[in-house]
Amino acid sequence: MNQIIYVGKHLLTFSVTRHAHDSWELIYCTGGEGTMVFDEYQLPYEQDDIIVIPPNTPHVNESREGFTNIHINMLDPTLSAKSPLLVRADSSGFLLNAFSAAFFYYSEPAQSTAALLSAYGDLICCHLMASQSAPARSKVVEQIESAIIRNYPDCDFELDEFLRSFPFSDDYLRKLFKRETGVTPHRFLSDKRLEIAASCLSSTHTDAQNVTEVAHLCGFREPLYFSRMFKKKYGVAPSNYSLHLAGEAEPDRSSESMKIKM
Repeated sequence: MNQIIYVGKHLLTFSVTRHAHDSWELIYCTGGEGTMVFDEYQLPYEQDDIIVIPPNTPHVNESREGFTNIHINMLDPTLSAKSPLLVRADSSGFLLNAFSAAFFYYSEPAQSTAALLSAYGDLICCHLMASQSAPARSKVVEQIESAIIRNYPDCDFELDEFLRSFPFSDDYLRKLFKRETGVTPHRFLSDKRLEIAASCLSSTHTDAQNVTEVAHLCGFREPLYFSRMFKKKYGVAPSNYSLHLAGEAEPDRSSESMKIKM
């Protein structure tokens, strides 16, 4: 599912001739604008738009002023589109960061590349699906959510300090954010970090060193604290998570009675 098999970049380009892929193609326009031409219709796009193209769909990419993009080919994505569609990227910059990271890791000959590409494939597809059905947020909640998504990998990100930059009380912001998202800002940050960690850990068996790397990648300064929080949420130690998903390890029942206090 959501398997990234290729990631490429177009520098300033004015035309891509008619072609089709056996796989899905996801194109993030990083600059300029143009028109994606299909057999029966056209999709004009501009910077920060994403074009989702199902397999075996012939298309031409044309632009008068030129465009730049990052394009991903993916097998079996969890997307429901039956025809090409355009998705407007949100203001958080999350999708641009995810596409950029996928390009970096596809080009990086590291042992962890496959697991990271799998995680970014999941994240991109989940975000695209959510963007099609997400309810409207107030501007304040959008800003908080955007800041958390941008900064969750940063161990030094101080959410409380960011919240104090708004001309509202902490209690008001906490209640407003929870009313619109279902969780408090701190819980949202914690869940985001743990969800990303779970995606990174799901593809391969993980030793202590890799757990530490994932912890730091997801914004946890202390690996022991990360392991404790991960076990509270998922019922299994991060080092055993991939085995647990494969049915080769049982969850730690002692953690089921523990709750994250937020």
